[in-house]
Amino acid sequence: MSPLRPVPAVLALVVRDGQVLLVRRANPPDQGLWGFPGGRMEMGESHLEAALRELNEETGLIADEPRLVTVLDFIEHDDTGALAHHFAMIAVLCRWQAGEAVAADDALEARWFDRAAIAGLGGQASLKVAFLAELALAEIPAGGA
Repeated sequence: MSPLRPVPAVLALVVRDGQVLLVRRANPPDQGLWGFPGGRMEMGESHLEAALRELNEETGLIADEPRLVTVLDFIEHDDTGALAHHFAMIAVLCRWQAGEAVAADDALEARWFDRAAIAGLGGQASLKVAFLAELALAEIPAGGA
């Protein structure tokens, strides 16, 4: 049974040396697909705090200066047409500070991707990954962290 309201969740967009960080998801939704680190917000936690926490839990990276980029609705229906999921995904740009990405928590892999590598993912990427990567890369110059 789906929740009565959309679920607020965050995506942590991190850029380093002209590349964005993606993780391959271990659990549904999007199990096995590449996407941005993220997850559900916790009670009493702001979207900015949630993005930093999820990034650290899934990759071990330390980041700061989180800022809102955009909000996207991910609405999925099951085979009968019933609502299966509705996530309000809050994309947050985070500034990498320290650490090397290591898959943890619900991530199978963590890697840095440039534009060409993202384009090559095709159906192995979650919806809107290329769109969000472009937004993140536009915010930070190629040489920036």
